[in-house]
Order: sequence, then structure tokens, then C-alpha cells
Amino acid sequence: MTDVPTLLHHWFDEVWNKGRQEAIDELLAPDCIAHGLTDEHGNEVRGPAAFKAFHRNLLAGFSSFRVEVEDALVDGDRVAARCLVTGTQAGSGKPVRFTGMTMIRTKDGKITEGWNNYDFDVMRQQLS
Repeated sequence: MTDVPTLLHHWFDEVWNKGRQEAIDELLAPDCIAHGLTDEHGNEVRGPAAFKAFHRNLLAGFSSFRVEVEDALVDGDRVAARCLVTGTQAGSGKPVRFTGMTMIRTKDGKITEGWNNYDFDVMRQQLS
């Protein structure tokens, strides 16, 4: 079984920094809920298929996108991380830099639930 901090770092590296959509199936439980992330209809992201759509939509707007874990705290099957997100908007070349927090719960080496609080308003301001 993967330890919780390693799982979180692996998630950000594989899914976001390398853009490996197949890693979503490897690391996300089938019934996972991603609180704080919504689909195009405003519904909470639930399960790998919905997360893949969210992932595709977000990465489509950027020629580069990175999430760096700056700090992490572990408590049993949960880990909370403070992150720095950077990227370059595709087309315009405008850079973005914003922060966020994630807390995940895991079971059997997969992420089962996540709480996300990223400053997407700062990102939008930087792109306007």
C-alpha cells in the first residue's frame, strides 16, 4: 500500500505536472468525490470519468501547468497540502500563479475523497 504523503505527491506529479490522464484511473477510487471542483454544469466532480473531463478542460487552456506541493500535513488516512500552481495560458502566453489547499482521504492506496480550495479568482484576474 502506498503511504498517504507519497500518494498525494504522486497524484500532483503524474496527473497535473505530467498530464497523464491514465494516472487518474490508477490513483482515484471509482466513487471518489472532489469537493470544491465542479463540472461545466456546476455539479461537484464525482468519479474518474468526471475528473478526467475536469482535467481535460483545465489543461486545454494552458501550454504549461504545474502544481507544486509546498507543505503537507498527515493525519492517519488524510493529508492536507498547501500548493502553488503556475502555468501559461495557451494562445495568449499570459502567465498565472496562484495558491491553493487540498486535503485528501485515502483507502487501499487510492484517493477516495478530496477537499479543494484553490484561488481560481486570482487565476481569472491574471488572465483578464
